[in-house]
Order: sequence, then structure tokens, then C-alpha cells
Amino acid sequence: MASEEDSDMLSKEERDQRDKEERERERAEQAALPYKWTQELGEVDITVPVPKGTRGKDLTVVIEKTKLSVALKGQEPILSGELCKEIKVGDSTWTVQDQQVVLIHLEKINQQTWWENVLTHHPKIDTRKIEPANSKLSDLDGETRGMVEKMMFDNQQKQMGKPTSDELKKMEALKKFQAAHPELDFTNAKIS
Repeated sequence: MASEEDSDMLSKEERDQRDKEERERERAEQAALPYKWTQELGEVDITVPVPKGTRGKDLTVVIEKTKLSVALKGQEPILSGELCKEIKVGDSTWTVQDQQVVLIHLEKINQQTWWENVLTHHPKIDTRKIEPANSKLSDLDGETRGMVEKMMFDNQQKQMGKPTSDELKKMEALKKFQAAHPELDFTNAKIS
């Protein structure tokens, strides 16, 4: 990957061309893997093709906090290695679908991080290019929802040239202080 500094020296057309080439390289590397994978912030889903007629008893699947392995019994693993990040083993599952695909669902421990790859020895993706699916505020936990609502409010206030929530709090605190101390002169006071 080129550095940000190199990117600044390129024209828009050159940057677009380089980005297109990087996406193509990334697509080719991911297509060459023995599995396909997708992710959300909290989870990773992996599909591993296996010979038609495969049943769960024909497989050895190991899901550990930092390791993953899928193999047909008595054969070399289809995939095996160190996970790029830790998972919640108790919340992660696998199943065989249509006797030809192993579906693996991994729950991330850190649910605020995009994975660059599934196994550390496999090619990485550029996580800066990930465009998450739109989520509803109601899907978020209370703390995250509060932060998002505050950011949205502050952005609207800035666009209208009005004070942000933090600035409003400071103004309210100053008013209370002024009311509590009428003997002080605040005519030229500024809020910073």
C-alpha cells in the first residue's frame, strides 16, 4: 500500500487508478483463498466449500479464542491458523449447509474493529475502504446511541452556526455561576 504522503503527490486520476488497481489485487487475493468471508463490526461469517455429501461427522472443526481450523477427517486442513483478532468461543458456531458448505460464524471480542483478514497468514484487505451497512439508531446500545445522537446534534448546530452541546453546557454553567455570584462583573466575559 502506498503511503498517504505518496498519495498527496498524485493527481486525482492517478489516485483513482492506483485505488482501482489495489481493489483488483485485493479481490484476486481474496478470491484465491479456500473460503469466502464477510464481516460486520461484531461478527465474521465464513463459508468453506467442501465435497458434496459432506456431513458434520466427516469434519474436524476447531474454533478457539485465537485459532481456527477446518479439515476433512484424515486430510490436511482446508484452512488452519491464527485468527487476526480474538473471538468469543461460546458465541461462535459452525454448521454444514446442503452437505457442501461449512458455515462458520465468529463473534468478535472487540466489536468496534474491522478485521484485515481472517487468518494472520492470509492476505489483508484495506479496512479503510469498508462501507458499513446503514444501521438504525434503535439497533445501537444506549451509550453508543447517545454518542451518535450527540454527534448528529452537534453537526446540525455547526451547520446552522449555533453552539454545540458542549458549548451550550458551558454557557449554562456560566449563567448558573453568574446567578450565584451577582457581585462579579461578567460584561466582557468570553466562553472558550
